[in-house]
Amino acid sequence: MDPIINFSSINDYNSFNNNETLHPLVSIVDLSKASPRKNYKMNFGIYCVILKDIKCGDLKYGNNYYDYQEGTLVFFAPGQAVEVSNNTEYYQPFGKALIFHPDLLHGTTLGKHMEQYNFFSYNTNEALHLSEKERKIILDCFLKIEYELEQSIDKHSKTLITSNIELFLNYCNRFYDRQFITRETVHKGVLDKFENLINTYINSEKPRNEGLPSVSWCAEQLNLSANYFGDLIKKDTGFTAQEFIQSKVIDLAKEKIFDVNKSISEIAYELGFKYPQHFTRLFKQKVGMSPLDYRNFN
Repeated sequence: MDPIINFSSINDYNSFNNNETLHPLVSIVDLSKASPRKNYKMNFGIYCVILKDIKCGDLKYGNNYYDYQEGTLVFFAPGQAVEVSNNTEYYQPFGKALIFHPDLLHGTTLGKHMEQYNFFSYNTNEALHLSEKERKIILDCFLKIEYELEQSIDKHSKTLITSNIELFLNYCNRFYDRQFITRETVHKGVLDKFENLINTYINSEKPRNEGLPSVSWCAEQLNLSANYFGDLIKKDTGFTAQEFIQSKVIDLAKEKIFDVNKSISEIAYELGFKYPQHFTRLFKQKVGMSPLDYRNFN
């Protein structure tokens, strides 16, 4: 059985990679100092962002593999478990890692909106691929954080360190937006599959038996994490994945409503709503009138 390494603290990760701990809550780690290694599993209790300079094994999250190569960024968040698989061969890690403990964020502006960085929950074929220019920007952010860690801790240290982490994460948001655009052809296929998936689902007996399709279910069918999938749909269509699903359901509802032999409640159940009033509320929100008014009006 492959060993399981728990990274509950900054020192845990630094020790594993033969790096000195300069600050108890944050570190820039030089992975070239680490000892050669092979298969192992990691449990994270900290945030970890790794800039890989060499492909050293396949990173596996759950049953899926990260799509990454040399010069890419991968993100891990507290509570995640990741497996590194490299058959039985030892390899020497290279690259840099930014690690920080959730406690570092308490009372900071970054801590108030950490949830906006969805890429910490991307987990399959969704690593950030960097251009050479972007890579230099990332390394510059790391250098600024590293500089602060080498200074004596004072009243400005936490603000400067977290501000630079926030700057780094904001750049990652920008670069992911660029990646969505540059991979438009690939993503177009995802959108087409998503639309076909929804159309097939809602026109079957599944809604009545299993309810409305969820965003997480759709993402799973497309082999994407829910957050990456949601961001992809939002950036490409301007609508959230949930809004996209709802629009498809409402379009079908408009057709069904003209069947006067069916009550509004029957239609609601056919569409997957557990309670007819939920259907009526959504329909009115999207169309501007109740289902019954829509039937009578048309």
